[in-house]
Parts: sequence; structure tokens; C-alpha cells
Amino acid sequence: MARIAGVDLPRNKRMEIALTYLYGIGKVLSRQILAAAEVSLDKRTDDLDDNEARRIRETIEQRGLKIEGDLRREVGLSIKRLMDLGCYRGLRHRKGLPVRGQRTHTNSRTRKGPRKGQAIKRKETGA
Repeated sequence: MARIAGVDLPRNKRMEIALTYLYGIGKVLSRQILAAAEVSLDKRTDDLDDNEARRIRETIEQRGLKIEGDLRREVGLSIKRLMDLGCYRGLRHRKGLPVRGQRTHTNSRTRKGPRKGQAIKRKETGA
């Protein structure tokens, strides 16, 4: 099993797809990395030898890509900076609401969480 940037790549997947399991690498960047490392896109992770894995690691390092922990830390610090500034986007992050102008009246259940039902008031009968 190939291990790159502290992440075990999934077994028996094409390398083009397997590299997208790394945080910060999408399909296009994955293709570019494999082309630079001279590894076939159709190669499976199980068939990857140590030399090819090393070339992929070196290609990622040479390009100076931020992936996994470094990128997660940078994104987290950017969000924390916005919250500390108290700007509109920071307040939306703090409240757990959509940040980029989406409507919240009917949608955004992912950000807001499950619905909070309204309490039903019943009339008491004075019998």
C-alpha cells in the first residue's frame, strides 16, 4: 500500500483517483503530478513500486504544494483570523451559517443542522 504525505492511499484504485484522497489535491493537479513523475494514470495503487511512489513524493515537494496538515492549518488560521476581526464573514463562521451569501430561509440545512421543531401549545380544558 502506497503512503504519501502521511496518508495511506486506497487499495486497487487508479493513481489518478487515489491521489485525490490527499487533502489539497484534485483531479487536475493529480494528473499534472503523475505526468511530471512519469507514472501512468491507469496504474493501480497495488501495482505501484517504491521507486514510483518516491518520484510522486519528490514531485509534490518540488512544486512546493501545501497538502494535508499544512493546508488544513492554513485554512483554519484564515478562518480564525476572520472571526477575530469580527468582519461579516467571520461572524457567519462563528454562528455556523452560510458565509457566501446563500439564502437561509428555506435552505442551508447542512450548516444549520437538523430542524428545531416549534413547541405546540395546546388549550387546556377546564372540565
